[in-house]
Amino acid sequence: MIRLGKWMNPWRIFLSLVFLAVQIVGMLAMPTITANIIDYGVAEGNIDYIVQTGFIMLGFTFLTITSALGNVYFAAKESQGLGDKIRRKIYTTVAYFTNEEIDKFGTSTLITRTTNDVMQIQFVMMMVLRVMALSPFLMIGAGIMAFTREPQLAFVFLISIPALGLLLYLILRATSPIFKSLQLKTDKLNRVFREGLTGIRVIRAFNKDKYEKERFDDANWDFASTSIKAFTRLAFMMPAMTFAISITNIMIIWFGSQLISVGDMQVGNLVAFMTYAMQILIGVMMLSQSLFFLPRGQVAASRVLEVIDTPNIIKDPKSPKELATKDGASLAFNDVSYRYPGAEKPAVCNIDFTLKKGERLAIIGGTGSGKTTLANLIPRLYDVESGSIKVNGKDIREVEQGKLRQLVGFAPQKAILFSGTIRDNLKYGKPDATDKEIWHALDVAQGKDFVLGLSDQLDAYVEQGGGNFSGGQRQRLSIARALVTEGDILVFDDSFSALDFKTDAKLREALEPETKDAAVVIIAQRISTVVDANQIIVLDKGKMVGKGTHKELKETNKVYQEIMDSQLKGEDI
Repeated sequence: MIRLGKWMNPWRIFLSLVFLAVQIVGMLAMPTITANIIDYGVAEGNIDYIVQTGFIMLGFTFLTITSALGNVYFAAKESQGLGDKIRRKIYTTVAYFTNEEIDKFGTSTLITRTTNDVMQIQFVMMMVLRVMALSPFLMIGAGIMAFTREPQLAFVFLISIPALGLLLYLILRATSPIFKSLQLKTDKLNRVFREGLTGIRVIRAFNKDKYEKERFDDANWDFASTSIKAFTRLAFMMPAMTFAISITNIMIIWFGSQLISVGDMQVGNLVAFMTYAMQILIGVMMLSQSLFFLPRGQVAASRVLEVIDTPNIIKDPKSPKELATKDGASLAFNDVSYRYPGAEKPAVCNIDFTLKKGERLAIIGGTGSGKTTLANLIPRLYDVESGSIKVNGKDIREVEQGKLRQLVGFAPQKAILFSGTIRDNLKYGKPDATDKEIWHALDVAQGKDFVLGLSDQLDAYVEQGGGNFSGGQRQRLSIARALVTEGDILVFDDSFSALDFKTDAKLREALEPETKDAAVVIIAQRISTVVDANQIIVLDKGKMVGKGTHKELKETNKVYQEIMDSQLKGEDI
C-alpha cells in the first residue's frame, strides 16, 4: 500500500486533511457548547445567552458539515484517481506481456486484479483519508476534552475502552482470514464464469449444460457461503459497539448523578462527558473497522503490484538502431531456435532462410511442426533462444518493437476481431486509412462482396471476437486488415484455412500484384496454397527438413511428398 502512495496527489491529500482538521474541531466544540447552554442558559433562565450561543452552535454545525463534505470530496477524488492510475498501469503492463507472462497469471485473475482488487484499494484509501485519519485525533481530542471537564469520571474509559477493544479484536480476528480467502474465490468464480461464456458452443455441442451449471453453482455457492460467513461474524460488531456504549453511559450516569447530587458536577458537564465518551467509543470502532479492512487492501495491493512488477521478457534496447525501409524490407532467419518455457525440446530448431523484397516464402508442415511459432517470432512476439532474425540486416532485438511492428502486416492463425465496426477493425493497423483503401483491401481479400451485402457495409457492427461472422468471413477481414497496413513484411499465419479452394486461388492471384514490393510469408497446410511461392520451407517436428520450389520439393523431399500425396488422392484429385 505504501508503494502506491507515489501515484497519489499530495495537494489533494493536504486539502483533505485540512478539511478533516476543521471537522474535528467542530465535532469537539459541539459538546462544550451544549454544556454551556445547559449550565449557563437553561439552568439560569438566560434566554439571551441561549440565543447567542445557539447561533454559535449553528455556525460550528455549518462549519463541520462543510468541512466534512470537503474532506469527502477530496478523499473520493484521490481514491478514485488512484484506482484510475492503477488500472491504467496494469493495462499498460499486461498489454506488453508475452503469452508466457499471461499464462503465468491466467486471464481470470488478471481481470479480478484489475477490477475487484483495485476497488478494494480504492475503498481502503477512502477509509484511510476519512476514517483512519479522523478516528485517532477524534479519540485523543475527545479524551482530552472529557478529562478537562470532569477528571473524576475519566476512570470509566479505563473499563469501557479495553472491553470494547477486546470484543472488536475477537470479531476481527475471526473474520479477517475469511475476507482474505474471498479474493481467491473471486478469481475462481470469474474463471468458471468466463470459461462458460467463451466455451458455450462446445458446452452445447457436448451436451454439458447441466455439468457446467453445476460447476458454476459450486463456485458461486462457495463464494456466497464464504461471504455470508464473513459478514455474519462482522455483524456482531455493531451489537458489541451498542453494548459498550450503553454500559459506558450507565456508568457515567450512575457516577455522574452522585457527583451532581453533592454539588461536585454540573448537569451540562454530564451531558458533555457522555457525548465525548460516545465520540471516543465510536472512534475506537471506526479505527477497528479500518484496521480490519487494511489487510484486505494490503492483499489487494500485493496482488496488483505482483502484476505491475512483473518484468517484460521482451524489452526495447537502450540504444535502438534505425531501420532503413525506403526500398522495402528483407527478412532473414539465421540458425534460429526457440523453446517454450518449461519445454524439453525446442519448438523450432536451426531455421535458416533469406527473404527479399517482392519474394514469397511459404512454410508448410504437419500440426505441431512449429509453423505458428515461426510466424510469432517475426514481429518479436517471442524472442529467439539462439540465432538471430534480421530485417534489412538489423537484428530485430536491436530495434524498437513499435518500429519493427509498423513494418509488419500480420494475419494471425486465429482471426481475432474486436467489437466495433468493420471500418474500425480494418483501420486497426493504419488509423488514417481511407474508405477507398479499405474497400481495395477487402476486394483483394475476397471479402468485398459479403461486406457489400450487409445493410451497414463498413459500419456493420462486429461483436466481440467477430462472433456474428463465419470463420471464412473473419479470416478475410483479418487478411484485409493486414493488407490495409501496407506493411513491408506481410505474414499470413494459416489464414487461408477456412477458405474454399476457389476463394483461396482467387485471393492468391489478387495478392500477387499487391505484394510485389513486400516480403510475404505464407504459412499453410494445403499444397495448393503454397505451389506458386518463390521458396517453400518444409517443417517437421520443429526442424527444417526441406527448402526449395514446389517442383524441386515434390521430386526430392519425402515429407513434402507425403503431404502432397495425402491431399491429392482419391476424390481430391
